[in-house]
Amino acid sequence: MTSKKEVIGLPRTRDRLSASASSAERSAPNFSITGKSLPLVLGVLDLVPRLPGNTDEEALRQAVALAQSAEKWGYARYWTAEHHDMPGLACSSPEVLLAHVGAKTERIRLGSGAILLPHYSPLKVAEWFRLLAALYPGRVDLGLGRAPGGEAHTVMALSGNFLARIAELPQTVASLLELLQDVYKYEGHAVTARPQPQIEPMVWMLGTNKKSAEYAAKLGTGYVFGQFMSEHDGLDVLASYRADFAPSSLQSAPKTMLAVSIVCAAAESEAADWVRVLDETAGQTGRGSFRSLSGTPHGVYEQLKDLQHQYANNEFLIVCPIPDYAARLECYRLLAEAQREREGMQE
Repeated sequence: MTSKKEVIGLPRTRDRLSASASSAERSAPNFSITGKSLPLVLGVLDLVPRLPGNTDEEALRQAVALAQSAEKWGYARYWTAEHHDMPGLACSSPEVLLAHVGAKTERIRLGSGAILLPHYSPLKVAEWFRLLAALYPGRVDLGLGRAPGGEAHTVMALSGNFLARIAELPQTVASLLELLQDVYKYEGHAVTARPQPQIEPMVWMLGTNKKSAEYAAKLGTGYVFGQFMSEHDGLDVLASYRADFAPSSLQSAPKTMLAVSIVCAAAESEAADWVRVLDETAGQTGRGSFRSLSGTPHGVYEQLKDLQHQYANNEFLIVCPIPDYAARLECYRLLAEAQREREGMQE
């Protein structure tokens, strides 16, 4: 539990914390509503699929290879998801995988997409991500979600009564943010999440509806809209987040990302073939049927530019659901290549 003080706008208690907030903001460019088209900022959201005929060890090797390749191709972030007891997905502990990926890369930002906060103590989550932030200064994002991440009995085995924990989520998030600002107290006694990195993780809420956007706006965090798995187009969700955003010591202005699924191949026909495969095999690799942008690299790039203007958002987390490791890697490479060609970027 935490003190009943107002969380929004909590003062930083040390210069280190203030400096870390400005550093995190500088490293996360967002859309400037000036009428000028900004370059896209692309990141990777990896569900860490264990594809048929492969082991979990191979799935994790492929995750590292994807992060390393994404860094080389100019992607800004590598985020990984959390799922439990799903046979087709190999990452149940983003904080562990990110520690390994960080040691195998040099500069790409490392994030959780997302840590499913209802399952955990806010102190433990703060300790996990402060440790990562101390290991990899200026590179760590803490993405938070409120989904169960598994089937009912798995969820109960993990953390008990999930519905009760969801009801407590606003207080849990508030406690976590207090811990990241060194102002948390338990029964009147100060508790510190250690280590205390010079640059704090940047905090994001992830979601697919207005409830998650409401949390992010009230608490002054960034917001990621999961467009690829939402029944809503998200325009009203992002609009409500921006309109209701309360500046905080975490960040002074609203920041958004869209998580989108893409199926990209050199030829239109090849991309269409993969879309058919995905439609036929939905549910077999731990995923549902995603809403995907599909086509050639330049065609997908144009679709992303359309979303950029539609949502007033220039940063995207890219999920590629192609059920073949080589083709999935090629999808990310082709998109990065198309972006460089269209935006005149140098490798």
